[in-house]
Amino acid sequence: MPSSTAVAAPVPGPRPGPPRPTPPRADRPIPGPRPAARPKPGPAPRPGGPTVQLLPVAAAEALDRGDEAVDALLESGRRPGDVLVLTVGAVHPWQEHELSFGEERYWAQLADGGDVFYADSATDRTLRRDVVVLVVNENHAERVAAAARKALKRAAKLLVVCGETDTVAPLFA
Repeated sequence: MPSSTAVAAPVPGPRPGPPRPTPPRADRPIPGPRPAARPKPGPAPRPGGPTVQLLPVAAAEALDRGDEAVDALLESGRRPGDVLVLTVGAVHPWQEHELSFGEERYWAQLADGGDVFYADSATDRTLRRDVVVLVVNENHAERVAAAARKALKRAAKLLVVCGETDTVAPLFA
């Protein structure tokens, strides 16, 4: 009769752990503290107010530049309901379109907050959004100055101003 031998089961024991980090060598530099982050180019925040970004453009082209700015904001991830477009001169064509359905429906869109809202900068209604795009499509100095003051109050985080540098830059200096 053949002899039967029992095979012993492996005995549990310590398992190898993760590799230990190697100690620093004298010839390899030890990393120190990271340098401070460099400020990104772009508009600087205003103390106690929104960041102001100036986009120089002639008054005749300000509406188109404002539309480009809105597109860029939306492409960067801003929600349409976060953006308010104010015009200083002639009203925006989209505002004209929305007003064609009646004043009540037009202003209801502001309350809904689901889309970019277009308005005249001279309106007395309470308008406030995270981002305001001020389209300076007129060069009347007093009207531009009044619109700039209102736009600063209406923008919670960012104010984008599309207009002639000579007209708008001194207002935000």
